[in-house]
Amino acid sequence: MDTITLGNVEITRVVEVAPRGLPRGFIFPDVAPEHWSAHESWLAPEFLDPAADEIRTMIQTWLLRSEGRTILIDTGIGNDRERPGMPAFHHLHTNYLGELAAAGVRPEDVDLVICTHVHGDHVGWNTSWADGEWRPTFPNAEYLLPRVDFDYWNPENGHRTRSGPRMTNVFEDSVAPVHRAGQAVLWEGDHYDVDARLRIEPAAGHTPGSSVVRLRSGTDRAVFVGDLMHSPLQIVEPDACPCFDEDESRARVSRRRVLGEAADEGVLLFPAHFPGASAAEVRRDGERFAVKEWAAWR
Repeated sequence: MDTITLGNVEITRVVEVAPRGLPRGFIFPDVAPEHWSAHESWLAPEFLDPAADEIRTMIQTWLLRSEGRTILIDTGIGNDRERPGMPAFHHLHTNYLGELAAAGVRPEDVDLVICTHVHGDHVGWNTSWADGEWRPTFPNAEYLLPRVDFDYWNPENGHRTRSGPRMTNVFEDSVAPVHRAGQAVLWEGDHYDVDARLRIEPAAGHTPGSSVVRLRSGTDRAVFVGDLMHSPLQIVEPDACPCFDEDESRARVSRRRVLGEAADEGVLLFPAHFPGASAAEVRRDGERFAVKEWAAWR
């Protein structure tokens, strides 16, 4: 179990789906192949499989222990979901709860769930199927969700979205049940303070309510960026967008802002889907950025 301690906060990586390849042309249809080949020397094989023309990603949760509380950032895909628009997620069955148990966490131990945004691979384990209905997986937890995303993906509001069929059933089985149970907290505004060390801030673009979670403890700094980046290529090519971004222009602005702050302040970046070391420090490289150092887990 990979763990790193920053200040007084312990961070553990909980893997739901191990690294796998996804078609590069599907994930990044508008990014020219030469951008990938220019960085192949350091992207391959951890983040890019040139022979298969695939990028490598994984599904993981960040487990934090902060101020005596057990906190999860994003909850993966979930089991037994009807996902006709996302075949890779359809009727998936993983050992996610077993992986949490291996980290010393039972569902009832979780105090807080933070969803950086509402997408099917970030809210899935919010709920589990029990007694004929979807119920909150973590019975004692508050679930922090951006109100903007809650409203945007709520089918009752009738939005036409870029993601379209990929979001079929996600709100109904993974978001609405925790709201009905009275466990959802819909935060809004320019920030939400979780505790003295953790703050949520908007970073719109990937979804309207996409957010990042900032950690400040002692002299250590980190930011959990959700899907602000799907591949390390986006560190060196911050204008590159995946097909999943609802608003590419806003996503580019958010990505450049967060990368700039991370480079200037020595902040460790924790993207949701990077395999390998997953987290990295970055530095400025002209108008772009570069990996300064990958995280060292124990």
